[in-house]
Amino acid sequence: MSHRPPIVVGITGASGAPYAVRLLQTLTAAHRRVSLVVSKYGLRLLATETGIDSIDALRDTVGIDAWASYVETFSNDDRGAPAASGSARTSGMVVCPCSMGTLSAIAVGASRSLIERAADVTLKERRKLVLVPRETPLSAIHLGNMLRLVRAGAVVMPAAPAFYHRPREISDLIDFVVARILDQLDVEHSLVARWKGQPER
Repeated sequence: MSHRPPIVVGITGASGAPYAVRLLQTLTAAHRRVSLVVSKYGLRLLATETGIDSIDALRDTVGIDAWASYVETFSNDDRGAPAASGSARTSGMVVCPCSMGTLSAIAVGASRSLIERAADVTLKERRKLVLVPRETPLSAIHLGNMLRLVRAGAVVMPAAPAFYHRPREISDLIDFVVARILDQLDVEHSLVARWKGQPER
């Protein structure tokens, strides 16, 4: 068991559930502790996009042993959980995927749920907060909320995979986004090759 403070992971109801599953797999493979919060709509999205219809099914997909060693789950209704207090140390937080409703609530400090409160705490304690929205097109309201969050110290990282690494499968596109999230959280990985520049022709 890692002695480093846990990384808080929130899963909400924006499209992009495969990113969340892969993120949990890579965090546990890297022996990083996770405080996991899945919203009601996040769980529904997992079922729709991945066939994972319960927390137990998510545990089985991530790996039972890895889950038992590194993942602790909390209800999104539990605003008394450790992540809701600044006195509980964490190694940052990522909301992946992050719905625009959740992003908006974080931008105004609504703190109506554990995910929103934990994000608020992450910002006020000046810890790394990574938000991974998946929405298109973006309205002026979306962009304004994103700007407000970036100015408050968050990293807004839309789930936008690149193609310069010549992806062959959907998993390659998923790994590209997850690798960028891990970089922001300072978690070592080997999901994708590092760019070393393109030789001149």
